[in-house]
Order: sequence, then C-alpha cells, then structure tokens
Amino acid sequence: MSTTITPPGIAPETTIGQLVAARPLLARLFDRLGLDYCCGGKQTLAAACAARGLDPATTLALLESATAALEAGPAEVDAAALGLAELADHIEATHHACLKDELPRLVEMADRVAAKHGWRDTRLPEVAAAMNTLAAEMLSHMRKEETVLFPLVRQIEAGAAGTFHCGGIANPIRQMEAEHEAAGQLTASLRELTDGFTPDPEACNTHRALLAGLAAFEADLRRHVHKENNILFPRALARAGGGG
Repeated sequence: MSTTITPPGIAPETTIGQLVAARPLLARLFDRLGLDYCCGGKQTLAAACAARGLDPATTLALLESATAALEAGPAEVDAAALGLAELADHIEATHHACLKDELPRLVEMADRVAAKHGWRDTRLPEVAAAMNTLAAEMLSHMRKEETVLFPLVRQIEAGAAGTFHCGGIANPIRQMEAEHEAAGQLTASLRELTDGFTPDPEACNTHRALLAGLAAFEADLRRHVHKENNILFPRALARAGGGG
C-alpha cells in the first residue's frame, strides 16, 4: 500500500528530511547548499543553516524561488509515494546496483592514482586507503540490507513479519543508520582530502575521473541514505508497531 506524504510548508522549523521527502527535486539544491538531508535529515532548516553559516531567510527565499526551476529538470522518483516493498526494490535496483559497479572502479582508480602520483601529493595514499575502506563497508552494508533488513521490510508490508531474533526491526535499522553515519564520515574525509573533489592543474585524466566519480558518489549517497533514513525506516517501524 502506498502512502503519500503531505508536503510541509518551507519554514525554519521544518526538518530537512521532511522537505526532501515531500519534494524530492529539492535534493539537488540541498546538495549545492551543502545541507545534509540524509543522516542530518532530522535537523530543522534553521539548525542546518546555522551549522553551515547560511542565512535562514535567504535560504528560505532561495528554496521557494528554486522550486519552479527544479520542476523543469529530470524527475526524481517520489520515494514517499512508494509502498515499503516498492521502495526497497527501487533502492536495490538503482542505488545498490549502481554502487556494485561503481565502487570497484573508484577503488581501482584511487589505487592507481596513489601509486603513480603519491610522490606529488602525499594525500593520495590516504584517499586510496579511505576509498578501499568505504567500498568494503558499503558492499557489506548492502549485503546486510538485501539479505536481512529488506526481506523483513517486505514481510512487514505483507503482514507476516513475525518475531525477529534481534529485537524486532528496530535493532537492524539502528545498525544500518550507524553504518550510514560512518559512510558519511568517510565521504566527508574524502572531500576534505581532495579539496572538495577539485583537481589541481597537474591532475591526470584518471585523477580527474576519480574526483568526478567521488563527487557523483557523494550526491547519490545522500539520496540513497535519505530514502532509507527519512522514508523507508520510519514507515517500516510504524507498520511494525515500533519494531520492538
């Protein structure tokens, strides 16, 4: 059964997660503003602006005026309008499938760039190490979602969840949220180590491709985690009666 979220008004006390859940196209603008709508989705707009040093009134005006322009762009999937099983399927078919192809490519490029150019930029071996850790953790994370959590989510929607050995669905959800936070921290470290994924004038094509891939990964990770933290997980908990 699908549930549609009524769009909240864009106000300082509205949470970032609520805004993006109701208006998925705003995700692009939040990306550009550097406002975290996935792991930080429970923050109010006012609190998020304060943390980033943005003027709330200016940000509100920008969000309101940008909505019409964003509507003209490529449509985002309205995750809030999907049923639990549909949303789990969507996450697997889009975000998970893409990451399974992209993460090994990013690891290979990071290792190659570090080996060839580490003498020029001593941060490159750190980038490669962080990328290897991130890829291993994300691949393990997705396996756990696909083999444990998402099947339970589908059972809950079908009305046949039963008793889960780890204390209902709440425990695995807490674990997945913690892993989302860890992935976000590693990605933030990669952003810092690469000057915001910006190539220097001497960067080779592989280095530039790596940085472009990391920037795309970061943007996709935000959308991916947002759909789980702010939409899938709360709705699954609610359907399970709190998950206890």
